[in-house]
Amino acid sequence: MKSPLSKNILLTGKPGCGKSTLIEKIVRQSSMPMTGFFTREIREAGRRLGFRIVTLDGREGILAHVKMDSPIRLGKYRVNLPDLEGIAVPAMIPMSPDQIVVIDEVGKMECCSSRFRTTLEQALDSPNRVIASIALKGDAFIRKIKGRSDVVLILISEQNRDTLANSMLAIFFNR
Repeated sequence: MKSPLSKNILLTGKPGCGKSTLIEKIVRQSSMPMTGFFTREIREAGRRLGFRIVTLDGREGILAHVKMDSPIRLGKYRVNLPDLEGIAVPAMIPMSPDQIVVIDEVGKMECCSSRFRTTLEQALDSPNRVIASIALKGDAFIRKIKGRSDVVLILISEQNRDTLANSMLAIFFNR
């Protein structure tokens, strides 16, 4: 039986520290069935204009963009709830008990959606393992998720990000 303490792993750290890269490395090196999504920057002429959603099964959408028409604004970005809820959220729902849920990331933009928050909690409560990146700082919901007893929170830094993949694979996948 797996320890409940290692069922859900959340990676946190400063922006750009390598959380997403570490999760991608784990996804590539694992042979376990997985579902979920990554977020990717949208850049043009060296400027970040927004973020894309890319699911593990290849669906894509826009999470947020500076030129998007949306009533939800975070800084210079407008959040696209239809793509978040229509593409990312369904990808967080496992189809089998052995499927690992990958969520990159649990941040302010994603948490604008009550459907995202509910589905995240359902994934964490499920028998499925979850590996996710989560904002270093956040509101009460993010603090609540990070404080769950079934979560292992790992602080990623430039100093430890390269050595963590193998140890995480060993712990998370019993290698």
